[in-house]
Amino acid sequence: MKGSRFLAAGAVLVAAVAAAAAGSGCGNVNVIHWLRSRDQINKGINAFKSAAYPQAVEHFKEAVRLDPTLINARLYLATAYMSQYVPGAESEENLRHAEAATNGFLDALKQEPNSELAIESLGSICFNQKKLDDAKKWYSKLIEINNKKKEAYYTIGVINWTKSYQPRMEVRAKIGMKPEEPGPIKDKKARAELRTQTETVIKEGLDMLERALAIDPNYDDAMAYVNLLYREQADLVDTAEENKALTDKADDWVQKSMEIKKKKLEAPAPPKSS
Repeated sequence: MKGSRFLAAGAVLVAAVAAAAAGSGCGNVNVIHWLRSRDQINKGINAFKSAAYPQAVEHFKEAVRLDPTLINARLYLATAYMSQYVPGAESEENLRHAEAATNGFLDALKQEPNSELAIESLGSICFNQKKLDDAKKWYSKLIEINNKKKEAYYTIGVINWTKSYQPRMEVRAKIGMKPEEPGPIKDKKARAELRTQTETVIKEGLDMLERALAIDPNYDDAMAYVNLLYREQADLVDTAEENKALTDKADDWVQKSMEIKKKKLEAPAPPKSS
């Protein structure tokens, strides 16, 4: 979305179009709708900046009604709905916000199939609703469009960790191993079955996080999940020696992550723009 840049140019653009329409003596209804639509967008942006999201929604809805072809109006509308959605809350109203945001971004994609904002937002909504397969689909599509989007690789890594962690904890509980008990998983059959189920998922997750780190070597959040995925692997190997080697790798990534976080905290704040 264009945000403040759109606002900065908006008044001049509207005035110019209005003057052109008046000068030509044209009473074209489409021109009037065009002007009114952009006026509603400006009002919606101002309401959004004030966190008055319901009012912003109404302004953006009116902008879409006046000019259904305007992609920015649809993106703003969906974003205003999304801003009212609280992940994890199960109230009907909250779920309606999520549904309205989803439908809004899908409508935007009909006009602009490669909208990164719409695709990333749909991935985020699905992830927050724990629809992990759908979230992975959207983030994979985002990578197809922009292979430099580190957040997309990172989120797929998180999704894959979730898909391996949950069944691993279930297996541990089933065979009587505590979460903090050193691995690998003691039951050979259970370990082999779990490895078949999650080994590929773990490897793909590590690959995604490595790609994120190739884009941003200081991506400490990605480092944290590399650590977690190595711990997933450590529970699937057959010997204590293999387990220790992978656990040591995980510990190294924890240390790297902590060092980066410390550097970021100690770094001087960027100068404020005048």
